[in-house]
Amino acid sequence: MQKSKIKGKDTKQASHFEPEDSVEKVLSFIHEKKNNFWIKERENKTLELFHAVARGVSAYKDFLKKNHINHEKIETFKDFEQVPHIDKSNYIRQYSLGETSWDPSFLRHLVSTSTSGSTGEPTYFSRDKRVDWQASVIHELFYQNASGGKDVPTLVIVCFGMGVWIGGIITYQAFEMLGQRGYPISIITPGINKEEIFKAIKNISPHFKQTILAGYPPFIKDIIDEAPGKDINLKELNIKLLFAAEAFTEKFRNHLVKKVGIRNPYLETMNIYGSADIGAMAFETPLSILIRQIALKKPKLFKSIFSPIEKTPTLAQYIPSFINFEAPNGEIILTGNNSIPLLRYSIGDHGGVYSFNQMLEKLTVNGISLYREAKAVGIEKHLYQLPFVFVYERMDFSTTLYGLQVYPETIREVLLEKPFDEIFTGKLTLITKYNDNQDQYLEINLELLKDKSASPMIEQMLLDRVMTNLRTKNSEFRELSNYLKERAIPRTVFWPHEDPLYFKKGIKQEWVKKIQNGGGNGINKI
Repeated sequence: MQKSKIKGKDTKQASHFEPEDSVEKVLSFIHEKKNNFWIKERENKTLELFHAVARGVSAYKDFLKKNHINHEKIETFKDFEQVPHIDKSNYIRQYSLGETSWDPSFLRHLVSTSTSGSTGEPTYFSRDKRVDWQASVIHELFYQNASGGKDVPTLVIVCFGMGVWIGGIITYQAFEMLGQRGYPISIITPGINKEEIFKAIKNISPHFKQTILAGYPPFIKDIIDEAPGKDINLKELNIKLLFAAEAFTEKFRNHLVKKVGIRNPYLETMNIYGSADIGAMAFETPLSILIRQIALKKPKLFKSIFSPIEKTPTLAQYIPSFINFEAPNGEIILTGNNSIPLLRYSIGDHGGVYSFNQMLEKLTVNGISLYREAKAVGIEKHLYQLPFVFVYERMDFSTTLYGLQVYPETIREVLLEKPFDEIFTGKLTLITKYNDNQDQYLEINLELLKDKSASPMIEQMLLDRVMTNLRTKNSEFRELSNYLKERAIPRTVFWPHEDPLYFKKGIKQEWVKKIQNGGGNGINKI
């Protein structure tokens, strides 16, 4: 066990989990430890790491010196909250990879991955076995919940890209660790090769009691939507769904749950909030899914938890022994240990943080009995008192129309409705363009399902539903459309399945594209 100077004293960390520790110990803590334990763990672990990095990592030493911070004077968590945050621009790109690492000579086993580069040039991060081990704990919890036990033969199909990005490799490594612990897990890694995925589902899945499909949400939807055309009945294969890399709505979850025949979406689906920067950071739990579903039905509760916004945030729980979150002014700040340790690191997301008791109080004030609601859906044994983090997509995941924000989610919801879900994949790219008169308009580029087309009648029905949803969900758009009239109606452009301009095969969808003034009119290709 390590020691750290906290409030001027040496404090042992009774739950300092490392790869050498028993996973059963960690999982038992998740099930049994209460709110106050996790609050103390959050503060103590964070301070312990801060002082260790301030002493042992040259880049962070220099960063603190430049900001006139003496780490020995940071004695409480409130002190720590005043330390300047780091980010890619003021820290990661200002120092060499060696300077930001625990071991500048790299005399240790590391795995390197890259950020997607969606907001600029890609950044490379290395991780050690600690981060993979932590991810395996989260995946083991999902396996146990989804399986209802520890001895269910399972095929895991990793449908994340297997290149320089973190999703595919860390998912493989996490489940590989479960196999090494004795779980009856078989893994195949087709990545984003759809034909290989379908071959695995058709030829291997029937031999197992369950199959876990792990991948980027829109890509998993593609697999599920296209399976019937491959003569595959997913409802016969006891499918479980594991996602990461993107937020989605409960309507999206319900759509997939219905198509594959999942019995309990609280236990058999999970979305992980992760990053190349530091791995699997937080994760949906049966409880967090339930709370989000309740909040979506109760506007007052939703506003109390998430603030008055028009997007659906991801709501997850996290393990303070692994990582910690703050949210000053709605900006997500994380602290976690890796080969490149990160202290008060701004990852570029927005949201908020609650302890379990704070969340419980919000529910109680709004007349919600958490335990009664949990029992009603069969998850009363899964009320982990871990803290919560909720996350919105970055501001660059929206486009603007006359100064107001328009989010893809509002349109994606419509595409899940009939008859649109039988014509479109659900993927889209929003672009703000200008006509010859330099008036702004919104262009919606939509991907068609394979061998499908959209008639003028479908196009009009779609526009009507999109306008209704935008006016319902976005009060600013409602006001604007009252003023602009027909000019507020988006223009739709339909693209063949996997057209390379906006819908390249297998890669992360670009929901919003920024272009310069003078983009001109869209052209309907169908």
